[in-house]
Amino acid sequence: MADTKREIERKYESDESGLPDLTGVAGVATVVDKGVAELDAVYYDTPDERLASAGITLRRRTGGDDAGWHLKFPVSSGVRDEIREPLSDAVPSALAGLLRSRIRDTDLVPLVRIRSSRDVRDLLDADGALLAEVGVDAVHAERLTGVPLATQWSEIEVELADGRDPAFLDKVDKKLRKAGVRTSAAPSKLARALRETTPREADAAKGEPDKKAKGAKEPKGAKRAEEAKGAEGGKAAEGVKATKKGKAGGKRAPEPPRVAADHVLAYVGAQRDAIVGLDPAVRRDLPDSVHSMRVATRRLRSSLRSYAKVLDRTFTDPIGAELKWLAGELGVDRDQEVLTERLTAALDDLPSTLLVGPVRTRLRTWSQAGSSGSRRRLIAVLDGTRYLDLLNTLDALLAEPPLLKAAQGDPEKVLTKAVRREEGKVSTLVAQALDVPSGTDRDLAMHEARKKAKRARYAAEAAVDFDDRFKARVRASKSLQTLLGDHQDSVMAREALRDLASQAQGAGEISFTYGVLYGREERRAAEIEATLPDAYAQWCTP
Repeated sequence: MADTKREIERKYESDESGLPDLTGVAGVATVVDKGVAELDAVYYDTPDERLASAGITLRRRTGGDDAGWHLKFPVSSGVRDEIREPLSDAVPSALAGLLRSRIRDTDLVPLVRIRSSRDVRDLLDADGALLAEVGVDAVHAERLTGVPLATQWSEIEVELADGRDPAFLDKVDKKLRKAGVRTSAAPSKLARALRETTPREADAAKGEPDKKAKGAKEPKGAKRAEEAKGAEGGKAAEGVKATKKGKAGGKRAPEPPRVAADHVLAYVGAQRDAIVGLDPAVRRDLPDSVHSMRVATRRLRSSLRSYAKVLDRTFTDPIGAELKWLAGELGVDRDQEVLTERLTAALDDLPSTLLVGPVRTRLRTWSQAGSSGSRRRLIAVLDGTRYLDLLNTLDALLAEPPLLKAAQGDPEKVLTKAVRREEGKVSTLVAQALDVPSGTDRDLAMHEARKKAKRARYAAEAAVDFDDRFKARVRASKSLQTLLGDHQDSVMAREALRDLASQAQGAGEISFTYGVLYGREERRAAEIEATLPDAYAQWCTP
């Protein structure tokens, strides 16, 4: 199994003065000189730099005490998860699998070589325990593809020791800033190397005209990275495209307002990105990753249906079918897990006097029997052609969207109409549920209303970027969806309890406790049904 480490670090620009004295940092009792380590790393990526554009790095490094393959995923600013594999000639299959959603069938190639002479200092506390490692790196980077350009610089890297409070880095930061050291403009060595070894950047560094070397192209990943960086710096004005220079006085005239398709495609793209980005987390079995990826597939499928006046269903319906398949694969065992958690919590809430017989053992056996052990199957799905074809199809949809006439329409009219259409379906089903007595018909109507409330919520989410007023509709639909979902969970719990009671009786066990839990679930469902008219009235309020 690959070794995973949470890396928390900060990078700083460095000049010839080297590392300031850090003995005055609060908590630091000793600064130990660990000598100089020679590090040599080759960074791999696709030819169009898909990993770099996502802030992901894959390297094969020799030298130092952690030689091997290192795959790093960004978590937040200055925080990355580093997954390690031993040295080998080829990219380890375990790491390549974690990159599958991004690289698809594209080869990983050596992109940049970075050699560093690292002068290492350990910051120790009064007990001699490591607080952080500080390195002063003399860096030499060279591009291994395209135009063979090189660059060099010096930087200071402060990496927090495992298990230490990240606030300690603030103390080090304060000391460094006081000494005149400034934060690095690049988030990583690779990012800086890519920037400074593109032909245009290299020409600018030499004072030459801002033009590309003959025959050279700017790496797509570098361009996307710069665009992403700009997006992080501040939100563009909503509803207006980039402006262009007018003829008179150098003024900039606004472009026409954004059309409906821009907002729909932005939402579709965000869900595609979520699926791709969550893929490695699902493979690593990180908490809530499967559920989050399943939600993204549902959001995407729902938006394609809600905005069928914008995107032609002739093209999107087959995609929706594949998204439904993927959500189903992600949901194998998920519903069983949720139901088991609900029943376990219900048992925990019962007084011991009402627990009769081997109820917990029976529940555990029932849960295990209903679980398919699907993890291996799920990884096979993510490695399969059908899933990768779906990702490629989503890319193609966004690259050349099948737009209909309404796509060029006024966002307010088109988006509002779509949201209201979905909300109308909710109203019909809630009214139907309120018109029938408690029982199977009401349960089915409330379940269908829940699904439609979810779709209405997702339709409103796609419109939020256009108008903040849709946030209220998102909250309202989510609240109604939650209430109806709790009711459906109660329906499913009662079905499970009947099954458990039947199994218990067949094994000669007392079924009393299952009856108690059934009664509680029945009462909970009745309470929800009693509050539904008021909840629906609040949902209807603009």
